[in-house]
Amino acid sequence: MDIAWRILANTPIWVFALLALLIWLGSLSLRPRKTQLRRLLIVPMVFLLMGLSRLIFAGGQMHLIGAWLAAAIVMAAVALWIGPGEMTVDRQDGTIQRPGSWLPLIRNLSVFLLQYAVAVATAMKLGSGAVVPLIGQLVSGACAGYFLGWTVGLIRRYRAETHVAVA
Repeated sequence: MDIAWRILANTPIWVFALLALLIWLGSLSLRPRKTQLRRLLIVPMVFLLMGLSRLIFAGGQMHLIGAWLAAAIVMAAVALWIGPGEMTVDRQDGTIQRPGSWLPLIRNLSVFLLQYAVAVATAMKLGSGAVVPLIGQLVSGACAGYFLGWTVGLIRRYRAETHVAVA
């Protein structure tokens, strides 16, 4: 238990703020909602930037960069294939109507916990010297790739949507 308290005590405050934001945004997705495109892009951009930051800190090690890129490509393809889900576009006011779903909350918390676990393992220097950085790059690349693919899919669907809601 002492180690858990030390981990939490050494976690920067912004991490808890990010967790609170992800929980709040995920809880909004539980109900059907109408929102602006740019608002739907907040979470994907946060995770994309987090993923890119780990790539930058790879220190030019080609095997880590390759692992990051491979995971990013695979997960971007998966996200493009799955797509952003059901939505209706209202071009008059530039909004998207989406049904309620648990998926965004579960997805966001899962990605956050994976990234947090990798950061803790890296800070504590757990595992062999090569395993933790490799796992970190794989997780980070997969997260960045997934959210990049999801964002591209969302924007493509938004632009292709022909339905215009009439009040």
